[in-house]
Amino acid sequence: MKFQNTKEGYGFIAIALHWIVALGFLGAYVAVYYRHWFSEGEFSMTELNSNMVSLYLHMSFGISIAVFVVLRILWKIANKAPEDVPGGSRLEHSAAHGMHWALYLAMIVMPLTGYMGTKLDTNFFFLFDIPKFNDTALYSIIVEQWLATTWEQFESVVDAIHKFSGAYLVWLLIVMHAGAAVFHHVVRKDAVLKRMAPWVK
Repeated sequence: MKFQNTKEGYGFIAIALHWIVALGFLGAYVAVYYRHWFSEGEFSMTELNSNMVSLYLHMSFGISIAVFVVLRILWKIANKAPEDVPGGSRLEHSAAHGMHWALYLAMIVMPLTGYMGTKLDTNFFFLFDIPKFNDTALYSIIVEQWLATTWEQFESVVDAIHKFSGAYLVWLLIVMHAGAAVFHHVVRKDAVLKRMAPWVK
């Protein structure tokens, strides 16, 4: 497998970044749903209880996703994507490209809104702390100067976007994206899935 993309398929770097981000989203969802479904304890700033652990893991995965999405976008700019798989109508190809852009938007919006709406420092995988957004210089510039609003008003909007998108829109995009890949592999029997998962037979 080549490191760079070719006209026929994705290279090792693009494939690795794709699956790292996918696993990051999976980790973030597992952590947040564990907190919602199984962790009933209150937050404790003096005791690292299960509620805090799951929240810190969720936040850590979110920061990781942001880093790898930036790398993925830079690699996409520097490395042309493969040509569309032969077959299918122009409308289908346009829909596929639109889905990819929607996924990129979700990959950008989710980590950003998650970080900006966080009221706590991020204990990054229990290794070091990353300051919360409203303790940074960007907060003063964006919220206080550009938007001229309060933290409470800003946080309520950003948190609503993050939670609604995470609970509904992102899941819809994931299901549609995965479903389309399986459809191409099982029904169309083309190389769409295999280009991003070369181990699939």
